[in-house]
Amino acid sequence: MSNQRLLLETLSEFGSNLLSAYDVDTMLADLTTRVVDMFELAASGLALWHGGRLQIASVIPERIAALEEVQLKSRSGPCVEAYNTGTVVAIPDLTTRVDQWPEYCASAQQAGVSAVAGIPMRLDGSCVGALNLYADTPRTWTNEHLAAAVVLADMATSYLINASKLRQHEQLNEQLQHALDSKAVIEQAKGAVAVTHQVNVDEAFGRIRSHARSNRETIRTVATAIIDGELHI
Repeated sequence: MSNQRLLLETLSEFGSNLLSAYDVDTMLADLTTRVVDMFELAASGLALWHGGRLQIASVIPERIAALEEVQLKSRSGPCVEAYNTGTVVAIPDLTTRVDQWPEYCASAQQAGVSAVAGIPMRLDGSCVGALNLYADTPRTWTNEHLAAAVVLADMATSYLINASKLRQHEQLNEQLQHALDSKAVIEQAKGAVAVTHQVNVDEAFGRIRSHARSNRETIRTVATAIIDGELHI
């Protein structure tokens, strides 16, 4: 595959972190970032089911958020299909799906996305979300790439529900709500940093994440401090 070393490092690190305290927000952000690097993608996004619909939990880079929202609001697209069917949906060329997903394909073209793969996040026979892979040119999704993506999606699910079987579904709901609430706080902080330093939101998020890591704080803690005016980075 494109970067087998990075895959092995990611699985090793994620596996080790499951045995200690970890921050869900940081994990989701790291996952989408590493997926982009690992598969040499244009973008990656992750959506979770909560409140009766799929909602964005993490997306890299930020410009793809608009494309994610198009399919989540219309409930039509590869991510939604992967979630609904519980199977991998790999589209080598989106121009072949214009009749099926006209609104989504039009938005994808505007965003410079030509190929996409939706990877379901499964738990006990049902889905809790989907991991999305985006390429800026038509692309053949190999079985090797898709198998690796499934492993990463399963790892993300394990992070979300890392609890005993008796509390599995209760904790999952709590973690989903926490992840989505944190997304809103982090988005506000990214906007504030972007305006202050006159940078794009992706660079702003990089500053927030770097500060969190350097000070051993969660991304949400740093974001909250920025919004409250207690921190300037």
